[in-house]
Amino acid sequence: MTAIKHALQRDIFTPNDERLLSIVNVCKAGKKKRNCFLCATVTTERPVQVNVVKVKKSDKGDFYKRQIAWALRDLTGVDAKDAIKENPEFDLHFDKVYKWVASSTAEKNTFISCIWKLNQRYLRKKIDFDNVSSQLLEESVPSGENQSVTGGDEEVVDEYQELNAREEQDIEIMMEGCEYAISNAEAFAEKLSRELQVLDGANIQSIMASEKQVNILMQLLDKALKEVDQIELKLSSYEEMLQSVKEQMDQISESNHLIQLSNTNNSKLLSEIEFLVNHMDLSKGHIKALQDGDLSSSRGIEACTNASEALLQCMNVALRPGHDILQCVKQQQQLFTDLCEQFARRLASHLNNVFVQQGHDQSSTLAQHSVELTLPNHHPFHRDLLRYAKLMEWLKNTDYVKYDGLTKNYMDYLSRLYEREIKDFFEVVRFKMSGITKEGKKFATLPRKESAVKQETESLHGSSGKLTGSTSSLNKLSVQSSGSRRSQSSSLLDMGNMSASDLDVADRTKFDKIFEQVLSELEPLCLAEQDFIIKFFKLPQHQNLLGTTAVDTVEMDGGVSSRPLTPGGQLSISSEKDMIRQMMTKIFRCIEVELNNIISVGDKMDNFNSLYMLVKMSHHVWTAENADPASFLSTTLGNVLVTVKRSFDKFIGNQIRQMAEVKISKKSKVGILTFVSVFEEFAELAESIFRNAERRGDLDKAYTKLIKAVFINVEKVASESQKTPRDVVMMENFHHIFATLSRLKISCLENEKRDAKQKYGDHLQSYVINSLGQPLEKLNHFFEGVEARVAQGVREDEVSYQLAFNKQELRKVIKEYPGKEVKKGLDNLYKKVDKHLCEEENLLQVVWHSMQDEFIRQYKHFEGLIARCYPGSGVTMEFTIQDILEYFSSIAQSH
Repeated sequence: MTAIKHALQRDIFTPNDERLLSIVNVCKAGKKKRNCFLCATVTTERPVQVNVVKVKKSDKGDFYKRQIAWALRDLTGVDAKDAIKENPEFDLHFDKVYKWVASSTAEKNTFISCIWKLNQRYLRKKIDFDNVSSQLLEESVPSGENQSVTGGDEEVVDEYQELNAREEQDIEIMMEGCEYAISNAEAFAEKLSRELQVLDGANIQSIMASEKQVNILMQLLDKALKEVDQIELKLSSYEEMLQSVKEQMDQISESNHLIQLSNTNNSKLLSEIEFLVNHMDLSKGHIKALQDGDLSSSRGIEACTNASEALLQCMNVALRPGHDILQCVKQQQQLFTDLCEQFARRLASHLNNVFVQQGHDQSSTLAQHSVELTLPNHHPFHRDLLRYAKLMEWLKNTDYVKYDGLTKNYMDYLSRLYEREIKDFFEVVRFKMSGITKEGKKFATLPRKESAVKQETESLHGSSGKLTGSTSSLNKLSVQSSGSRRSQSSSLLDMGNMSASDLDVADRTKFDKIFEQVLSELEPLCLAEQDFIIKFFKLPQHQNLLGTTAVDTVEMDGGVSSRPLTPGGQLSISSEKDMIRQMMTKIFRCIEVELNNIISVGDKMDNFNSLYMLVKMSHHVWTAENADPASFLSTTLGNVLVTVKRSFDKFIGNQIRQMAEVKISKKSKVGILTFVSVFEEFAELAESIFRNAERRGDLDKAYTKLIKAVFINVEKVASESQKTPRDVVMMENFHHIFATLSRLKISCLENEKRDAKQKYGDHLQSYVINSLGQPLEKLNHFFEGVEARVAQGVREDEVSYQLAFNKQELRKVIKEYPGKEVKKGLDNLYKKVDKHLCEEENLLQVVWHSMQDEFIRQYKHFEGLIARCYPGSGVTMEFTIQDILEYFSSIAQSH
């Protein structure tokens, strides 16, 4: 190891002005043994730098190389692993922990000892040495003295000590006083030695001369020691006295602590007693009210309510730890439980009796409503029961089984009561409706005035709600629809159970008022009952509240249903909302059935009643959904609305089917088809009914289906017509449809209105063209031949050279149509057109004017051909345009 140390000093550290102090042969822990050396070095220059250097043999193995160096000031800790047992492993903590295994424990200890000495001498920051034997670490290194830091061979490392300023100054003074101090150092050293001896002798003499003073000083010291002994004796006596005082104070302090502890315990005990007395003490008045309180009077109900709330507070008090094991608490809790059960039984029994009594009392009032179209008012019954609302809430929180039993009993009694009332009410409704039918049969043959109809329709009791169409407007509609069309459309009107007479309009108005009265009576009845159920049974009123998750089984409506329960055993919010609907469904289970029966009766009376019912029912459903979309009323009316919608759809389907089944007479002209007239009257009536309705979309869909069927069947009838030309049937009926849609301004049928106008114009033009070919038939054939020659390539001015189309032939044809003959032909044409067209639509003058325009156009066309094909021939028609205008005008006036 010494040879390696000298080699490393020579080859590596001397060139870097460093001295090697200690060396240890190591390898990394946990890896293959690739030996290297850790060296502790110091620099020879000031200030001294201390480093730990890792030296490794080269790969060829012939020299050493410096691999890495760490400054000793960066070393934070040294861990020798074991301070007792020999262990070659150790850790050096620099920026990270380096784990090493030395070749021997002795080398490791020597290296760690050297590191410790270097740390003591050169570093202000002390390094932590863990698991290092105390024998390796010196206590301290005195400052100001020459110190040796040895390695394995105890070589002197550093003996140099710097002089301070005072010492430098003294040496300079001595050297200045001796001339040969620099030239002859040995003589100067001998001189200094002699002077030192002289000074030592002087010191000894001075000490011997001061012996007397020393003796005096020693005597003074002896006296001082005696005084000190006396003081110590006094202090000892004082200490003994203080010790006895301390013992007494400790006893007093312990006694005070016990007194304070006792006071604290007494205060806490008093606090617990006050807590139990304040929270678990029920007054005698409350106990008496719970046991014997009068549940039939307002004062007794109030006293029982206050007592039940106080009892519930006592039962629900949050006891502190340990209270539940106290005998008095157990006795008090048992008292509360007994009072709770006793009062719950008494309250449930009393409320059941109230339900029964109120049901019987309410039944006695049904007679006065038997002939009126009104439902009995349950407000007094609700008002009396709402006095028990807080008691019901208490029962719900304390004994849910009895609360649930009361709920079922209430539903049983009230469902029977409401069923009787509602059935009697609907019996009156059916009687009123049958009166409509009987009156219609009775007065069908008699003339009825509008005032009489109005008086009858307004005689219904309690009718509420805004009617969509007034009686006067409907009567006016029927008057407008009367006339020559009435005989033609009567068959189809009978198919739809529709009569445009004043009597039928009044009957429909009566039915509309009755149906509105039914809904107006049922709606507040259901809302009032639901509001009472919510308030009396303490059920939630808002849909946006959420429930909890626990589930239990509760009997309901004679069965068992799973319902979410809160941790306290009560129903969750969402389940209680279901409970409201279930209660309302059971109480009013007959409403939907009765309404569906009324709808069926209305359909049998008149299919057009479905329009009134659809509007009224839609309005009430919309109102109910705005109030509460999930309420019983909204759900029930929604279901009934589905039935009404089906009835309405069935009515529309029947109308479409009847259109397809229409047959026309082969011997008479067609005119305005019956289903076209019916569609007009249906649209006028529907527009008056649905003017401000919420479900306008249903009518629009019906319009689309009906108008499509009308278009299809008009074309079908026109194709099948034998007496009347197809163009006339199409022209007249689509003109009528266009006029109807233009007058009513139905927005969803704008496209159909344009189509009807287009079809009317197209068929008008077609009819005019086809009809005008007959009065000038030979002339038309002649000029068609002329146009054919021109089309074949013959020049227009050369047509006259054709044998069949020369000037003589043209004159012959023109002579066959003098003015009188033309007027005669036009007169025959007018008569024929008059036979084709119906008087109801009044299109004769329109067609005749169109024919005039077409005739003039053909006349001008013929004159143009004569001018181009027979130039300079002087051939002209025997009548002029002015003659044509006079012919058409005189013929129209003569008829």
